[in-house]
Amino acid sequence: MKNNKHEYHRFLDEAGDTTFYGKGKIDIVGNKGVSKSFLIGMIKFKEPLENVRIKLLNIKDKVLSNIYLNSISSIKKKLNNDIFYFHATDDPPEVRMIFYDFIKSINCSFEAIVGRKIPAVFDKKHMSLENEFYADILSHLLKNKFATKSKLILNISERGSSTNNKNLDKALHIAQQRAILNRDNKEIITNISFNIRNHSSEPLLNIADYFCWAVQRVFERGETRYYDYISDKISLVIDLYDATKYENWGNYYGPKNKLNTSNMIK
Repeated sequence: MKNNKHEYHRFLDEAGDTTFYGKGKIDIVGNKGVSKSFLIGMIKFKEPLENVRIKLLNIKDKVLSNIYLNSISSIKKKLNNDIFYFHATDDPPEVRMIFYDFIKSINCSFEAIVGRKIPAVFDKKHMSLENEFYADILSHLLKNKFATKSKLILNISERGSSTNNKNLDKALHIAQQRAILNRDNKEIITNISFNIRNHSSEPLLNIADYFCWAVQRVFERGETRYYDYISDKISLVIDLYDATKYENWGNYYGPKNKLNTSNMIK
């Protein structure tokens, strides 16, 4: 049935970049234009996707029909290109407020894996390859998704070679191996496939983008107000490479252990 697609569709986006080095293999993590972390997040809708799309279209119409908002340069630029979609990094504060209110109104949950960009880990664990770094983070997001007798279609935001079929298959294979170990070698019974999309053709990715951006602001700037506003819909955030918190699952964050300003990467 068409109206139950939300039960097996997920929507994935990322925030930050996977750059570690500049020319001469100089560490440029945290420099201007280079993030200190990279995260991949996944949103699960708990209401029919058609309902969410209609609500999202209404929000779009609200923004574009508002004289105050549609005169803002970033909005006008999108309109002039005949391609409009919501993107937290580019959207003005007034639009962000509207969009976060929209997120509060829908029934969904979000989880994310955050990878601090630590050159020593990158060199040893990922062989200094950005695609390996991406695949590792994605695999941790997927490793607990194999326990149900069903299928999952992962609508994932296109990101160059990181989301080519080979790299996505690699991430899925790593996730399967981790799932087998975590489940005492029990059979993998969930069929997972990828659907590579972009924000202009799949507007539901816009919602994943806003979640990712809110979480990233905590790690990059120690700014929690966006995260706090929608934290009731964020089920899990794993700070994957924060070895200082590994004891007692201290690097796992959720409703009872929320992110705060201390999570900012110094």
